[in-house]
Amino acid sequence: MTKVAVLSDTHLNTVTAEFEGLWRKFCVDADLVLHAGDVVCEEVVRFMSQAYFHGVHGNMDPPEVRSMLPSQKVIEIEGMLVGLAHGRGSPEGLEERILEDFDQVDMIVYGHSHLPVDHVKYGVRFFNPGTATGLCRSGENTIGLLEFGDNGVTGRIISV
Repeated sequence: MTKVAVLSDTHLNTVTAEFEGLWRKFCVDADLVLHAGDVVCEEVVRFMSQAYFHGVHGNMDPPEVRSMLPSQKVIEIEGMLVGLAHGRGSPEGLEERILEDFDQVDMIVYGHSHLPVDHVKYGVRFFNPGTATGLCRSGENTIGLLEFGDNGVTGRIISV
């Protein structure tokens, strides 16, 4: 079983006490941490790199963060291909635009909309953790947890 903590759209200019608390509660015991973009500062990327970490940059990330993180990537977790991207443009059609960027993935983890999502569309599982520390559009800040194992993957969106 592989436990994955999923973050996106943290929009932090520094590592805050709130973020450190979230990290201790949800990320320290994870086997892997994913961040789907809009980190916003190098210090937060370096902080997350203390774990087994994969991240991508988003539209709000400055050049320093863009030089540290790719725009998208594919990660194999327990035999499943997971696309990691931020997203772009309007929330309307966001998943379709992201799907165009990947070939034959089982799952896509993304951000950008600040809205938590966990559903299957076009035969691909889409997972957006929302935002744990940014401006949430769902009414509450959230983080995602994924568990990969012999029976596939289970996902949870958790209010923080």
